[in-house]
Amino acid sequence: MMKHIPVLLNSVLETLGDIRGLTVVDCTFGAGGYTRAFLECGANVIAFDRDANVIPDAEKLKSEYGSHFEFVNQPFSSINGLNGRKIDAIVFDFGVSSMQIDEPYRGFSFRFDGPLDMRMGTGASASDLIKNSSVEELTKILRDYGDVKKAKPIAIAMKEKLPQTTFELRDLIYNPKDVAPVFQALRIAVNDELGEIESALEFVPALLSPGGICVCVTFHSLEDRLVKNKFREWTSAIGDPRMPTVEEPKFKLLKASVPDSKELEANPRARSAHMRAVVKSY
Repeated sequence: MMKHIPVLLNSVLETLGDIRGLTVVDCTFGAGGYTRAFLECGANVIAFDRDANVIPDAEKLKSEYGSHFEFVNQPFSSINGLNGRKIDAIVFDFGVSSMQIDEPYRGFSFRFDGPLDMRMGTGASASDLIKNSSVEELTKILRDYGDVKKAKPIAIAMKEKLPQTTFELRDLIYNPKDVAPVFQALRIAVNDELGEIESALEFVPALLSPGGICVCVTFHSLEDRLVKNKFREWTSAIGDPRMPTVEEPKFKLLKASVPDSKELEANPRARSAHMRAVVKSY
């Protein structure tokens, strides 16, 4: 099992600057890598994660940092519940975590045989989604979330076979190049990942204090496009033909970042990562 290494952590910390005594919201707790780093820098951290499997890691940090750390076992779209509290930074590390990928019983990876689950939290599993969706619905999921070229034949095969395990799904996909995109597409649909991102980002402007920073680390083009478009909306000036606004922008773009060669060598899973950030000006 691959050790969890927080992606672009140094870039995130550099972007946030001095966070001693500030309140940082870690919207994607995972194994707690970002949260621990923020706490070690002297911040107060509120962390969100819908995956109940991370609770033991959260409890360990709570025992170490006490009142400086708060954990919320809910999807990050629930951050609107923080309205009225002073928030100095909000950090998102989107996508699936290493722990989820590396546990066969979670059903996220085609490298291990396990139940076709893919749930980050509660709700219907990937096998349930296949069973309860039409060929047309599955075809759209594969095209929209995985850019799968032979989406319809694969959707037909899934409906005929109704796979219950990751290997059963993997083995009905005749083109090996389509395996990873199919798994990605189903995972995104099962967890409504893009809907979660859209919902959460809508709450950011009202939650952040002036001077507050929002950082987003994305792992594929669908996530990155959502973030880029939302940041453009927040930062575009009056008269900008790309994103017309009726008031002065409340945010300024900060420098984007991708992993350098040293990080990629230490953590190959970081290869598709892209960090974007904005600061609230007033």
